[in-house]
Amino acid sequence: MSIQSLFLSRACSAARAAHHIFPEYAACEAALESGWGRSRLAVEANNLFGQKQSHPPLAGTETIAMPTREYLHNHWMTVLANWTKFPGWSECFAARMALLQRLSNTFPHYQAALKAATGEQYVLAVSQSWSTDPERAGKVLAVYDAHMSVFQADRQAA
Repeated sequence: MSIQSLFLSRACSAARAAHHIFPEYAACEAALESGWGRSRLAVEANNLFGQKQSHPPLAGTETIAMPTREYLHNHWMTVLANWTKFPGWSECFAARMALLQRLSNTFPHYQAALKAATGEQYVLAVSQSWSTDPERAGKVLAVYDAHMSVFQADRQAA
């Protein structure tokens, strides 16, 4: 099994444990956002989605400061940000779902994502507000399409 397949299987299990509504697609989001779990933020903070720390900080978490690239004013730039440090991947997935729910009245795209009938609809909606990358949804769906066999094997094993 490839490193990418192992990552997706582990991430999907963590998303299921956190009761994510579309765990397979959330695993693909995590793959994209964390560089397949190899980003410094993923390694040092179990933060697979680039979740910035709230004020006050989320209960049971710590804060870690790191630079990030943001697509602002039509170009990429590096900025320093405070990120949430999670105890584990399941807590990261659970906090992400809670954040989407908490912000769903402010961000209509999150509300649409939470009401989506399919994983693809979820990704298309959530990507409109989650990231500054205008190509995010297509990238996430490409990860899913390239690794569907991993999820089929996970479903059969469950």
